[in-house]
Amino acid sequence: MPPLTYLSLREHPLRRLAQLFAGLALYGFSLSLLVRASLGANPWGVLYEGVAHRTSLGFGTVSAALGVLVLLLWIPLRLRPRLGTFANIVVMACASDAGLALVPEGLGLPARICLLVGGVLLSGLSVAVYVGARLGPGPRDGLMTGTAAVTGCSLRRVRTLMEVAVLASGWALGGTVGVGTALYALAIGPVAQVCLPRFTHTSPSDRVATAGRPAASG
Repeated sequence: MPPLTYLSLREHPLRRLAQLFAGLALYGFSLSLLVRASLGANPWGVLYEGVAHRTSLGFGTVSAALGVLVLLLWIPLRLRPRLGTFANIVVMACASDAGLALVPEGLGLPARICLLVGGVLLSGLSVAVYVGARLGPGPRDGLMTGTAAVTGCSLRRVRTLMEVAVLASGWALGGTVGVGTALYALAIGPVAQVCLPRFTHTSPSDRVATAGRPAASG
């Protein structure tokens, strides 16, 4: 896997900023596709949808508000937000609302299946695009890594507990859980992993460090 830690904005700022905003916009749009498919969104999307059902707030507004609340949980973890952290909240919220305005409701099952598959694939691609810009994690990813570092639990366990809690809360609030939720859980990781090497920005120091590592023996 390529290096994914934060990299100073002084390196190729225009290219990386464009990549960050494009990836976040695509990710927000992919969430709207999953919602319009009505076959089950990802766990956080289920929560956003559930809260939106119970309030007068739009889907994007809910995602931004919960992103800010999650960011407050960074304080006891002593995490430092970066540009990518704040951009994650704003751009994703705007893009998801724009997608919901563009994609109609009440489509037939074949069209909804296409939206589901397309949304999952686009989610995986867009995660690789914005994470590869290396301009800071989103609120939810930062909470996951920070909690794992403080508690000593594995990232897998922390992420699983977070996703289960979020999914259960969203379902209780009326969010849509279905085959799309399972498909997202199974496919998002592999798709992102395949795309990451292509979109991750590497610095000269990264390339020197990689070149200095001994080759793995067979």
